[in-house]
Amino acid sequence: MAPRGAAARSTDRFERKREAILDGATRILNRKGVKGLTLSDAASAVDLSTTSVTYYFKRKDDLAAAVIARGIEAYHDMAESALDSPVPSERLHALLTLYFERVRQTVVEGAAPLPVISDMRALNEPRREEVAQAYGRLFRKVRQIFDAPELAWMTRGRRTARTRILLEQIFWAHNWLPKYDPEDYPRVRDRMHHILVHGFAGPGATWSPAPIPMEELAAREGPELARETFLLAATRLINKRGYRGASVDKISAELNVTKGSFYHHNDAKDDLVVACFERTFEVMRKAQRLAQELPGAQWDRLCACAAALAEFQLSDHGPLLRTSALTALPEKMRRVTVEHANRVSDRFASMISDGIAEGSISPVDPFIAAQMLNATLNACADLGALVPDVRPKAAPAVFAKPMMMGLFER
Repeated sequence: MAPRGAAARSTDRFERKREAILDGATRILNRKGVKGLTLSDAASAVDLSTTSVTYYFKRKDDLAAAVIARGIEAYHDMAESALDSPVPSERLHALLTLYFERVRQTVVEGAAPLPVISDMRALNEPRREEVAQAYGRLFRKVRQIFDAPELAWMTRGRRTARTRILLEQIFWAHNWLPKYDPEDYPRVRDRMHHILVHGFAGPGATWSPAPIPMEELAAREGPELARETFLLAATRLINKRGYRGASVDKISAELNVTKGSFYHHNDAKDDLVVACFERTFEVMRKAQRLAQELPGAQWDRLCACAAALAEFQLSDHGPLLRTSALTALPEKMRRVTVEHANRVSDRFASMISDGIAEGSISPVDPFIAAQMLNATLNACADLGALVPDVRPKAAPAVFAKPMMMGLFER
């Protein structure tokens, strides 16, 4: 029998090597998504053979699930620590502080990055369900930020929606934080916190968005309508099952068309994802253009745009494609698609800047505010699943208003 000390050292070596594999796999998953992660790439990242990696993780899904689950646990620990404060806004500040410190450690100290959590839909069963349960525990923990006597007016559905908004800000931040040096993180954190607590509203501003007809945002007729129908079915399936779960067979079956019809519209599945994103960006650009034509101040126009897109997500014409699909694209296609997403955000930033200049919008950081608004509207695609009884017309008040007015405001 091996001495106890030797057994402990063996266990330590096992854990260190396992953690090293997870560190390397996390970096690969963040670049290539679950689809692009392979056991051989993970092995190369830590100078091991593929056979050695299979000693720890038999299949790719086992490795990907372990990466995402470890990340979820890290977020859970942050949320648990943040709940030490009795004040909701202080809890929120503490959570952001812990998140930015973790990002700083990754950039400055070479610590393992947090994984892209949103790609968990791409896992196969039973791993997807296991990770989903872990995410559910994280979600419930973060929702406790809103558990306070002064917020007793919030229904469970509204707390759930605001929790989703908050988590999306943290998950989406990794896409735009590289624009900043780590020494600027405290400033960025405080600006995010200010927006989450106070929103964008200028002095005396209220939430009363003018309506934008849903029909104005959707394709009208002819070939454009046929393509819209195809892309909408694909978008719904990708949002629900992830890139891997939305096979050509399933998309074709959803529309009751042949595979040949699918390839008539798209050369390959990656092209389909790009087309779904292009549809998403076009809908958002239409909403921005229509809002800009409305009378009133920029605050009124921004509210109208945000409300229209939130309603669109739950309407018969929605949803829009979730940004989680980005990680499934090849890196070159992903870069181009992110550039298109940034142009949509930049237009929001211009609207916010004009509103600040005229005094209808509070003096927030336009770039950060635009990214946060874009992330919120994208996450609204999940609202139907989070709050099943919410109706499309109620979506703006449940999801867009908290971003515009502040998470802790009525």
